[in-house]
Amino acid sequence: PDGGLYVADTFGNFDWRETLCRNTVQMAGSILSALLPDIADMEKLVERAYRGKFETPELTPLTAVGGRYVLELYRGPTSAFKDVALSMLPHLITAARKQEKISDRIVILTATSGDTGKAALEGFHDVPDTKIIVFYPDGGVSEVQKAQMVTQEGENVCVCAVRGNFDDTQTGAKQIFASCKPVGARLSSANSINIGRLAPQVVYYFKAYAELLHMGRIRLGDKVDYVVPTGNFGDILAGYLAKRMGLPVGMLVCASNKNDVLTDFIRTGVYDSRRPFYRTISPSMDILVSSNLERLLYLLCGDCAEVAGYMKELTEKGSYRISDALLAKLKEEFACGCCGEEETKETIGRVWREYGYLMDTHTAVAWRVAEQYQTDAPVVVLSTASAYKFPTAVLSALGEMPQEDGFAAMRRLHERTGVPIPMALAQLQTKPARHTDVIERTEMEAYVREKLKDWGAEI
Repeated sequence: PDGGLYVADTFGNFDWRETLCRNTVQMAGSILSALLPDIADMEKLVERAYRGKFETPELTPLTAVGGRYVLELYRGPTSAFKDVALSMLPHLITAARKQEKISDRIVILTATSGDTGKAALEGFHDVPDTKIIVFYPDGGVSEVQKAQMVTQEGENVCVCAVRGNFDDTQTGAKQIFASCKPVGARLSSANSINIGRLAPQVVYYFKAYAELLHMGRIRLGDKVDYVVPTGNFGDILAGYLAKRMGLPVGMLVCASNKNDVLTDFIRTGVYDSRRPFYRTISPSMDILVSSNLERLLYLLCGDCAEVAGYMKELTEKGSYRISDALLAKLKEEFACGCCGEEETKETIGRVWREYGYLMDTHTAVAWRVAEQYQTDAPVVVLSTASAYKFPTAVLSALGEMPQEDGFAAMRRLHERTGVPIPMALAQLQTKPARHTDVIERTEMEAYVREKLKDWGAEI
């Protein structure tokens, strides 16, 4: 109600060592039960959420590349890391609604920088008594990402482009939560501001650690460093929650693209969103206001009033400076680095030539930062999307002439590398566009209110 975000900060009698001995589904059930203890029958929910939806039974395989490890988070139905959480979230919301005996419809309101939108649509389409509205920045997602969203089927879905960038879209969505109180419906979110979206992402940090144990690369208790391509700070915050739960996480390395507001913050303690916004070839990281940072600041300092003060300054002034004591704590847990456009392309081409491994633009940012980072610990690079979601940029990075048509680029990338195209992406070009609305940011609330009326809610 006060505009803050929910976060777990105690975890009962959670035994991280015992959890590492479980299979993927059991591991997810154990971790989610600790993070969301009020949800009943968690292992059954996990089973329903994941079985048969991912390319591999372990959901997020770990692959050795050179002297590092790549955690492949894109093996789900929409070829992006958001599938891990958004396959689970509809089951969590449905279970909570049933447990709390809520008769209102649930309306999912989501802003996306590219991957969340499709993963949310895939998870929530045709879920009973649930509607979903997805907003994305017009021109701010890849052609393939846009096609994934605008072709989405389902009687309960709505997709709309917003003129502006992701920060405009996310801010508009947050304002709607504060101002729109429909009767007969409850607004919820599939963004990582929803704790139910964030919690499942903790699981794959444990899964990666367990895989390293199985490979004999580490012994129980050894620390592992994780390098995470970061925009809204949810994916890397999940790693910090894993550490708070006992997992021997070493440093969490925040990798930024040209929009390097987080890199500057970790280095200086000053968060300043008053800077140029760049549209890059890693669009899911094109963010200047990282929502989940608020949660981290609380977990580090434990003072709600202090965090609220920082968030007020950000809203009113566009910037804030944390205390020296809090900055020292931040630097104990997090390192950082950034990567420009040409460096991203160079990294994709070089890793393909040297190791035969094809990575997308976001993973390349993290790989480049991992190369800059000095450590004796094993390094896990989180890979957040299939290269085929950004085929034009990846093909260009391999030295080919850019192709204007993203699907032609997808086919040529396959011809060049032999890496299979995920089936769901390969089928996109033949599907008709069902969602073509484009609006101004100032029109978002009116748009939502109109959709709620169409769905029978009283405003």
